[in-house]
Amino acid sequence: MLKISDITYSVAGRTLVENASVTIPTGHKVGLVGRNGSGKTTLFKIIRGEMVLDTGVVNMPKGWKIGGVSQEVPGNEVSLIDTVLRADTEREALLAEAETTTDPARISEVQTRLADIDAWSAEARAATILRGLGFTHDEQLQPCSAFSGGWRMRVALAAVLFSEPDLLLLDEPTNYLDLEGALWLEAYLVKYPHTVLIVSHDRELLNRSVGGILHLEDKGLIYYTGTYDMFAKQRAQKRALLASAAKKQDAKREHLQAFVDRFKAKASKAKQAQSRVKALEKMETIRAPEDVARTVFTFPKPEELSPPIIATEKASVGYGETIILRDLNLRIDQDDRIALLGRNGEGKSTLSKMLSDRLQIASGTMTTSNKLRIGFFAQHQVDELYIDETPLEHLLRERPAEGQARLRARLAGFGLGADQADTVVGRLSGGQKARLSLLLATLPAPHLLILDEPTNHLDIESREALVDALTAYSGAVILVSHDMHLLSMVADRLWLVKDGHVSVYDEDLETYRKMLLSPDKPTKGKGGKPVEKAKPKGQSQEQIKAMRLDVRKCEDRVNKINDMRDKLAKKLADPVLYEEARKGELDTWNKKYAEVMDAHGRAESMWMAALEKLDAAGAK
Repeated sequence: MLKISDITYSVAGRTLVENASVTIPTGHKVGLVGRNGSGKTTLFKIIRGEMVLDTGVVNMPKGWKIGGVSQEVPGNEVSLIDTVLRADTEREALLAEAETTTDPARISEVQTRLADIDAWSAEARAATILRGLGFTHDEQLQPCSAFSGGWRMRVALAAVLFSEPDLLLLDEPTNYLDLEGALWLEAYLVKYPHTVLIVSHDRELLNRSVGGILHLEDKGLIYYTGTYDMFAKQRAQKRALLASAAKKQDAKREHLQAFVDRFKAKASKAKQAQSRVKALEKMETIRAPEDVARTVFTFPKPEELSPPIIATEKASVGYGETIILRDLNLRIDQDDRIALLGRNGEGKSTLSKMLSDRLQIASGTMTTSNKLRIGFFAQHQVDELYIDETPLEHLLRERPAEGQARLRARLAGFGLGADQADTVVGRLSGGQKARLSLLLATLPAPHLLILDEPTNHLDIESREALVDALTAYSGAVILVSHDMHLLSMVADRLWLVKDGHVSVYDEDLETYRKMLLSPDKPTKGKGGKPVEKAKPKGQSQEQIKAMRLDVRKCEDRVNKINDMRDKLAKKLADPVLYEEARKGELDTWNKKYAEVMDAHGRAESMWMAALEKLDAAGAK
């Protein structure tokens, strides 16, 4: 287990955490959440021993291996698969020793250890992880130097997952992933065999992959059992109760003070007044929770254009003689909210560039409204900001005739207050840079807003503010994002980019998620609709009814095991259980938890098998 006891630490004279304690049981997956700048990344550095605490101590089992994603994978000539394999340093050392040692006893020890760590299946495991993160078989054999920094970060993530440390620390791992990679990571973390602590602002990841939330707020650490949505509900209830108690105490204080003020000068009431003064002095103040200023985005409203604002007919687009997308018959109206789905490399970015007039069509036609204004946001634009200039200077370049007061108001409308407006971009956080880039993209009041991974580096509050702004926005929106929550809240149309074509995807996002994670993916026909498989012969209504019953039973079994898991997690979160005198009891509960998680995996597999059997029968 990871035990944090009474820690305090400061950075540049500012105290980030003060007298905080928490215990994370072995094998638990926990999401670390808190507003940007609250100290989450610093806490990771402390756990790794890279920073010195002011007070307190961090304890973990002796010999525990801690793993995290490197800042960057070197751009050398080592292949991706070999880079990942080398992350298991014990395996590398044993293989090297096996080549050189001549001592028969040592040879036996080395071979036994290699078998214990399943060294011979390592290459298959490494390839599976790389494939899940978006690398094809051919790409896995290419050198790291052939890939950009973002793709190398995926290699770094693959390497740490492959090495399977006892404590896995992940800081915003989905920032460099597409939707497919993020969904794969969700599923992988659920089955990860050791303890995981993950900093993430992705609600769906925190709802599907962790069983506890560690909240860093007001310099303290509070552990909540359950998913992010469960945490948000518990926290809201806690804040409401605290606010109610503070309000009642204020009323009581006013009543006592009124009595004192009225009767303290009267001799007959002096004793009673004095007793109330003492009561006021002894009263421990209940502080109502302070409401942090809510992050907002204010998008300017464009004038209405006649539909369609963009239409293509048999259009093709690519780079030089290489055609990426063909036969595009698309229509976009000003009230459209479209999410682009498809694996990395299928052409989502190419389509975005074509629609934003950054890439000319190779053939066919594309018609746009004469007055059409397009706003374009992509992650690389954040890196292209002028690091030696302030946000205010960025806006002055775009709107030199607009007064500073108006420009500062625009910045405030994107959560960049007076201090940030006059701070050079190089000293802003990733979230603040993203908000500035988003402001620059929406400054001309575009009729069409194309957003490519807009939530990277934004905290959960900022992501919710973006959802609100896009919902109220009166222009068209095209989204490319790994954030399932954002897509589900904003998009009302889904386009699938696949095999050189763009087609309407008639199913919902949850169906798309299941299709990506299913080992046997259904074949897709034109229009994004699944090609129906022939109904097996001899499937009577009674047989189909029995299949449905089996599905319900499997689902009930999964729900029951989920309840057992939550109860055990709550039990294991009790600090008393970790006292030395109760070590035997702790081992028993940890064993039960491991058994329940194993049963959970088997129950989910049975449920999925029952669903696939029912689908194959053609039943709805």
